[in-house]
Amino acid sequence: MSDENRAGRAADVLWRAWTSGVRIAALPDEIRPRDDAEGFATQLAIGGRAGRSYGWKIAATTAAGQAHIGVSGPLPGPLFERFRHDPGDLLSSDDMHMRVVEAEFAYLMGADVAPGAGRDEVLAAVDGLHLAVEIPDSRFERYETVGAPQLLADCACAGRFVLGPEVPGWAEHDLSRWGTAVWINGERAATGSGGNVLGDPRNALVWIAEDLRRHGRGLRAGELVTTGTTTAPVPVGPGDEVRADFGELGEVAFSFAG
Repeated sequence: MSDENRAGRAADVLWRAWTSGVRIAALPDEIRPRDDAEGFATQLAIGGRAGRSYGWKIAATTAAGQAHIGVSGPLPGPLFERFRHDPGDLLSSDDMHMRVVEAEFAYLMGADVAPGAGRDEVLAAVDGLHLAVEIPDSRFERYETVGAPQLLADCACAGRFVLGPEVPGWAEHDLSRWGTAVWINGERAATGSGGNVLGDPRNALVWIAEDLRRHGRGLRAGELVTTGTTTAPVPVGPGDEVRADFGELGEVAFSFAG
């Protein structure tokens, strides 16, 4: 079986799990990705089933997150338009598996990032910064045990995403020191800061620019990159009201159906 056929068949299995809500223990042996490159090829194949992607997420940008899912570093995954939401939306709750929310900083790219671009060039390509909340999810019953290649195939636990407001004067703020909080039903559930994201969300953006190049891809103008959770993932359930508080920068609020 060709590598392309393996990736396509694995994508079919994962997409069926995604759309049905039925989780799987693991991909079948004959199509299970053997390394990160095959895992990434599978997530690209899922794009042919899920539709338009408007950017990237980064999973496991904290040491605790990496330890929890048994990986040695962050993982990239696509953001699909069909799972994108706006602040104030009511999100379905009956198909959630991981049942957590994450307060994040997301960069909007204003220019393509050239292969081999250095840190300054990557940051110069940014056009804006948004506040956001990711609702990650997985198609695996025990995502924390399946390993990096299968997690990459699973789009790095991509799920739904709420894109919040743009931050005026974003380049003036030191996000590595910027405090964040997540409130559930009017009670503070977690606090953190941009420093939890590889020390600085800008570090995460530079990281993914280099990692995508490793996979033969690159950041492009118009893409959004959400850089990873600033707090510990916060448990949620049906009927919960969520508010991610970024201080004077603003907030992102929405709720889950009961």
